[in-house]
Amino acid sequence: METTRHFTATVYIVNDGAAALHYHPKLGIHVPPGGHVDRDEIPHEAGLRETREETGLDPSLIDDTDPVGAPAGETLPRPREQLLYDIDGDDRNVYHQHIDHVYFATVPSRAIDPEPGEAGVDAWDWYDREDLRAADIDQDTTALALSAIEAAENADR
Repeated sequence: METTRHFTATVYIVNDGAAALHYHPKLGIHVPPGGHVDRDEIPHEAGLRETREETGLDPSLIDDTDPVGAPAGETLPRPREQLLYDIDGDDRNVYHQHIDHVYFATVPSRAIDPEPGEAGVDAWDWYDREDLRAADIDQDTTALALSAIEAAENADR
């Protein structure tokens, strides 16, 4: 059976030394904002769109990409990580995967106001370094959230 792969984009958002994560009931874990890249959409734009839809906040990417200066091209923000997730399958086959582009961003406030149909404001929490280390959150999510906090602090310098 063929494996279906979808591109996704995730944005770890940071405000004042803390990253926002929400509980995803279908997955049973805490995750940052993100989702599928729509047709004809660029990954970082998808991440920004998903963040605005899920949080109501206006993110600013932390972008350390050096411009290439290609006359017929445009340098795109480089993801901090690219991860391949197996979404479903069985013991012998993987049927569905997500190729996730992970970005870091800052947001101007912690006033989360999701669009209708998104996880409610009560699903969201802000986690500083100590909270992340103490919480029952997946190791990869914790590591990326800690890296996002550090990147935001370094971007402020």
